[in-house]
Amino acid sequence: MCGCRTSVPSGKQNSVSQPAPASTKKGTPAAAGMPKGVPVAKQLASIKALRKGSDLEKAFATAALVYNSYADPESKLSKSETKSLLQSQFWHFIQGQENKPKYQEIISSLDEESENKINFEDFMIMLVSLTLMSDLLQ
Repeated sequence: MCGCRTSVPSGKQNSVSQPAPASTKKGTPAAAGMPKGVPVAKQLASIKALRKGSDLEKAFATAALVYNSYADPESKLSKSETKSLLQSQFWHFIQGQENKPKYQEIISSLDEESENKINFEDFMIMLVSLTLMSDLLQ
């Protein structure tokens, strides 16, 4: 999607088509027992494994829960839903990026008329790319 490539050490890999770990997907009280309208903070609080989790673990769990709250039943986002999610949930990171070629490339790919949907892996790569471009980390 954004031209980024990830490398995963050989061995155990989680494919996007496989079920996500129990802490972020069905099977947890947060995902299974709560409707999509339940606030992410409440869902996070209900995940027992995160009670003693690090800030980084909580951040990734939050990203997964936010993604899942926008995703369709197949756990994918349309390009327009992805753009909406970025504009509503990630706007501090994308603010001021409008003139950067890489940002324009990412956003224009979301404006394309295509049946392709965004999976969680592509979504996370996009978040990392936008974060790296962000002036907030400078």
